[in-house]
Amino acid sequence: MPKQAKVILNEIEAVLSQVQENETKALLKSILKAKRVVTAGAGRVGLATRAFAMRLGHLGFAAYALGDMGVPSLGVTGDVLLVASGSGETPSIATLAETAKQSGATVILLTGNPKSRMGKIADLVVNIPAPNKASKGKMSSIQPMTTLNEQCLQIFFDALVLVLMKELGETSETMHARHSNLE
Repeated sequence: MPKQAKVILNEIEAVLSQVQENETKALLKSILKAKRVVTAGAGRVGLATRAFAMRLGHLGFAAYALGDMGVPSLGVTGDVLLVASGSGETPSIATLAETAKQSGATVILLTGNPKSRMGKIADLVVNIPAPNKASKGKMSSIQPMTTLNEQCLQIFFDALVLVLMKELGETSETMHARHSNLE
């Protein structure tokens, strides 16, 4: 393994070790009681949120990723819009969060900038303190741009899946039964 891989793993551990347990527990509680979950994010962050929506579906949740053809209208009590934005300022995602909030959905934000525009909109904020567009050199990484943030989100989401599996009594086999057979 190249030494850069070890540095990357150390960076990921340094970020994720700072995520607050109370925020994670509140996020899990919100997901468990949600009627429907829609995930959203831009760019590579959006890819991480799409992957999480897929796993939520495998767990049996009514989960959707923004941009899918079947995303429902949000606003029913119990609807959750889970957004991720390192800066919390991505205009298109902030507008979506505002719309969901005005419609009555619970808005959850994963960000490295809790005091952002979206942080003020969100009902729940989970701080993932990785470099983002708003951190302007306050945090560093050997990786370009916001790569560390995107990696941390993906691993954080995968860890949440493991917790949800245990909570729901799910196994890889029960989840696989919900996986598409049209591949």
